[in-house]
Amino acid sequence: MSDHGFTEEQRAGLYRAIHERRDVRSQFLSDPIAPEVLARLLQAAHHAPSVGFMQPWDFIVIDRLDVKRAVKALYDEANAQAADNYSGERAEQYRRLKLEGIVESPINLCITCDRQRGGPHVLGRNTMLDTDLFSTCLAVQNLWLAARAEGIGVGWVSIVDPARLSETLRLPAQVYPLAYLCLGYVSEFLPKPELELAGWRSRLPLEQLLHANTWDGSIDNDALRKAISET
Repeated sequence: MSDHGFTEEQRAGLYRAIHERRDVRSQFLSDPIAPEVLARLLQAAHHAPSVGFMQPWDFIVIDRLDVKRAVKALYDEANAQAADNYSGERAEQYRRLKLEGIVESPINLCITCDRQRGGPHVLGRNTMLDTDLFSTCLAVQNLWLAARAEGIGVGWVSIVDPARLSETLRLPAQVYPLAYLCLGYVSEFLPKPELELAGWRSRLPLEQLLHANTWDGSIDNDALRKAISET
């Protein structure tokens, strides 16, 4: 047992946030997010780890309806194109899914990645050039977990053309719009991910995703397998 671990109650809160985090699309309320609460979420995102401490993220807080509607139009166009990837019953199911809450949510937030942040030689980025994108994803996750602890829902809108989104938000050429998020208080947090409840996909068993030492190695630690099955 480490002397640096959290208390049992603190650990329970952290794991609850992880397991109860949801991608929210249809449960948003119109209640505003107080500035001090939004500030805490942004601080949580800004305290994410980043390779070479490059901190490649910026945060665009969007509350103007005209900007939301412009992004919603981009979503509608991209979503119609995405629907063509499916046929038959799957296509009908796709069209029934609500995959965004752009206008309904009180705050939209675009978390961007400045691909030139830190200069041409960032410590730790010499061979993995996309670590700036990976680092920005960690900022998204930090914000998402903090939002769940605050009772705020977050929905990631990925069905949008990034180049056109960049034009709409007037991003500099080197800045990539990594995550367009919808934030707001919600009527409920669903007991399972919405796509799982809708029958689109199910969570894969962790046991099927574990390997030992190499890809073709099997986990032979009975204690670990037992512990995973009991969590």
